[in-house]
Amino acid sequence: MNNPSFAERFRYWFDNWMSKGTIALMGLLGLATVALVLIVGGITVVVVALLPDKYNQFSEDYTPWDIFWGGLMRTLDPGTMGGDQGWYFRILMLVITIGGLIIVASLIGIISGAFDSKVEELRKGRSKVLESDHTLILGWSSKVFPIISEIVVANESRGKAVIVVLADKDKVEMEDEIKSQVGDTGKTRIICRTGDPVNLTDLEIGNPNLARSIILIGPEGSPDPDADVIKTALALTNNPGRKAEPYHIVGELDHPTNLEAARLVGRDEAHWVISDELIGRITVQSCRQSGLSIVYSELLDFDGDEIYFTEQPSLYGMTYFDTQLAFATSAVMGMVKAGVVELNPSPETIYERGDQLIVIAEDDSAIVLSAPGTPDASAVSSSQSAAARPESTLVLGFNSGLPAMLKELDEYVAPGSSVTLLADVDEPVFPRYENLSITFERGDATSRATLDALGVDAFDHIIVLAYKGLLDTQRADGKTLITLLQLRDIEQRAGIDLKIVSEMLDDRNRELAEVTRADDFIVSDKLVSLMLSQVSENKQLTDVFELLFSSVGSEIYLQPAALYVEPGTAIDFYTVLEAARRRGETAIGYRIDALAHAADREYGVVVNPAKPDRISFTASDRIIVLAEG
Repeated sequence: MNNPSFAERFRYWFDNWMSKGTIALMGLLGLATVALVLIVGGITVVVVALLPDKYNQFSEDYTPWDIFWGGLMRTLDPGTMGGDQGWYFRILMLVITIGGLIIVASLIGIISGAFDSKVEELRKGRSKVLESDHTLILGWSSKVFPIISEIVVANESRGKAVIVVLADKDKVEMEDEIKSQVGDTGKTRIICRTGDPVNLTDLEIGNPNLARSIILIGPEGSPDPDADVIKTALALTNNPGRKAEPYHIVGELDHPTNLEAARLVGRDEAHWVISDELIGRITVQSCRQSGLSIVYSELLDFDGDEIYFTEQPSLYGMTYFDTQLAFATSAVMGMVKAGVVELNPSPETIYERGDQLIVIAEDDSAIVLSAPGTPDASAVSSSQSAAARPESTLVLGFNSGLPAMLKELDEYVAPGSSVTLLADVDEPVFPRYENLSITFERGDATSRATLDALGVDAFDHIIVLAYKGLLDTQRADGKTLITLLQLRDIEQRAGIDLKIVSEMLDDRNRELAEVTRADDFIVSDKLVSLMLSQVSENKQLTDVFELLFSSVGSEIYLQPAALYVEPGTAIDFYTVLEAARRRGETAIGYRIDALAHAADREYGVVVNPAKPDRISFTASDRIIVLAEG
C-alpha cells in the first residue's frame, strides 16, 4: 500500500482549506502576506547588516521591526517604494511589492466573487420570508395571476398586505411574469421565493406558520398536479415544526376522484375546489341560461358586489322576507342558522339571535339598514313556468372535464334529452345516464363542412369546449375561436339565433372572441382562481359556494321577467322581491336582454340593484333568482 507523498498531502489539505469558503481564503491570503513580509524582511535585515555604512540608507535608530513594517506597507501600497534608495534595498522591496500586488488582486477577486455569489443566492430567492399575516401561494401556474389580482383588490382596505409565492421556478422569472400580467399591485407587496413546496425545508422559506391563508395550486406542466397538491397539503399539516393552531388552507384539485385522499390529508384545515366539477357545473348551467357565467363572475370577484356575512340585532324576530325588504342597497340571499348555511330559506323563516344574514353588497361598509320598501302587488305577474321538455345539446371539443359536465347535465334535463359530441379524439367511454343519450362523431369542429353536415341549427344548446390538457393554451383557444367564428357565420347566413356557451383558457383570448357574440364565455382558469381567492379570504364562503354550484338545493337561475312582473310596467325591485317570494324564490338581480352583448355594461347583468330605483322589463329580460331546481 503506497503512502501519500508530501505533495499529495499538501494538495489534499489545500483543497479542504479552499472548500471552507470566503473567510478561509481571506485567512490564507493573510498568512501568505505575513510569510512574504517575514521572509523578504528577514533577507533585508541581513543585507542591511552586511552592507558597508556608505551603502546603508538607514539611520542608527532604525530597527528590524521598522523594516518589517515598511515591507507590510509596500504589500498594500505599491507607491510606498517610490522613495527607496540603494539597489539592494530596491530589489528586495520590489519583490515584496510584486507579491503584495498579487495578494491584493487575489483578495479583491475573492471579495468580489463572494459578493457576486451572495447576490446570486439572493436572486435565487432562497432566504426565509419574515412577514406575518400574509397570503401564501404554493405552486405556480397561470392561475397565479388572477389570484394575485383579486387578492390585491381585496387588500385595498388594509394598510399593509403581503402576498408570498413559493414555487419551483426562478425567482426573477416569477417576478417578471407577475409584473407583466398583473401590473401595479398598489399597497400589496409581492414576494417570490424559489423552492419545492413538498420539501419541508423549502416550505419553511414561505413562513406558513405566520400566514393568514395558504393557497395550493397544481404546478404547471406536472404529470399529476393533484398528487403534488395533496403532497404539499401533507407537508403542511404533518410538519413537525408546524403551529398548534389550525391552518386556513384552500387548494385546487382537477379531478373529484382525488377529493377523498385530499380530505384525509387536509382534514378540517383545508377547503378544496374541484376545477372539473366547478367548470362543468357553470358550463352546463350557463348553456341552459344565458348570462349565468357573468352572474357567477360578479359574485366571485372582489371588484364590485361580493358576498358578506352580517349580524343585524335590530332585525331579530323578523321573517327572512322582511329582512330582504330592510336593505335598499344590499341583497339578502340566505342565513346562517346554528352554523349551517341556508340559501333561499322559506320566506317565513325567523331571523333569530346568533343567526347571520348572507348578503350581497358592494362593500361591508355598504351594508346598512333602511326604511322597508313596499311592493306593488298589482304589478306581480301570475304567469306559470312552461313544462320541462327534452333538450338536445351539441358539444364541440373535448377535455377531461366532459364526464363531470355530462353528469351535471343529466341532473338538469328532462328524460329523453340527447347530447351529440363532435371531437377530434378517439371515442370516449361514457357511463349510462338516466336522462341523456350520447352520440359521438369524430371530426374537426373548425371545419365548416363538418358543422354544416351536423345541422347545428337543430340543437337547443351548443357548448364549445377547449382541448385542455391535449393542446397548449394558445392552440386550444385558437381552435375554439375558429369554431366560434364558423358558428357565427352560420348564424348570420341562416338568420338564426344559436345558444352558444364557450370555454376559454386564457382571459385575453376571451376578449378577442367577443366578436363572435357567443352567449357566454367560461374562462376556466379565471373562475377557479376567483373561487380560490374568495375562500382564502373568508372560509365561511366554502359552504355558500358548495350550495350554489350544487344541483341539490337552491341555485342561481335567470328566469323570464314575465313570470314575475307585467312587462312594460315601471316597478321597483321591492316588487320583484315580492313576486319571487310567491314562487318560493329569492331575487338578487336582473339581466337586460338588449345589453346581452355589451361588454362595457356587464352584458346587461345587474346584481344587487338599488331597490328603490324603478325599471320597466320586457318579455325577453330575465330576473336573477335563487330557487330550487
